[in-house]
Amino acid sequence: MKAALCCSGRGRPREFDVDEALAAALRVFWSKGYEGTSLSDLTEAMGITRPSLYAAFGNKESLFRKALDLYEHEKLNYIRAALEEPTARAVSERLLRGAVEIHASTTGPRGCLGVISSVACGADAESIRDEVIQRRASSNAALVARFERAKTEGDLPAAIDAAGLTSYLIAILQGITVQAGMGASREALDALVDTSLTMWPSA
Repeated sequence: MKAALCCSGRGRPREFDVDEALAAALRVFWSKGYEGTSLSDLTEAMGITRPSLYAAFGNKESLFRKALDLYEHEKLNYIRAALEEPTARAVSERLLRGAVEIHASTTGPRGCLGVISSVACGADAESIRDEVIQRRASSNAALVARFERAKTEGDLPAAIDAAGLTSYLIAILQGITVQAGMGASREALDALVDTSLTMWPSA
């Protein structure tokens, strides 16, 4: 999508691709986190001026939210697919394997954008931290509901605490994120998933 939002020195509009600019902003936020990213970092990576950034995306906070939407759409689509798996164990394995696939990729920054930004945010960026936490809570609630369904279907033991099982799975996912960010190999992350799945409760 093209946008003629930046004026050249001769007064003619200079077009830029909004989608490409947003993708570039995402890579910067993903690499440096919200607070670690400056407007200069963004405009340099996006190839636009500050007035163009403001005109197309609003302020830095608004741009981050749009980047987070893009991140969830492109990088976290495996979560929606996982929830449709026929068993709770298959749901969990697809989530874990999907996380490894994303975080061990060599084509982009390592680690999770949401985790990076929520951990790093101080008081000045509290609204961003709250935004990330709210989005994560929504995903967690969907997992709890899926595991409750598995209990009803007899796929999980009736005594299992669906919320506790979700917390356990999220802890493993966060461990994958942190270890990937520290440079863990794909093999090591796969081994972590394999070990975790051996502990999965059966009906």
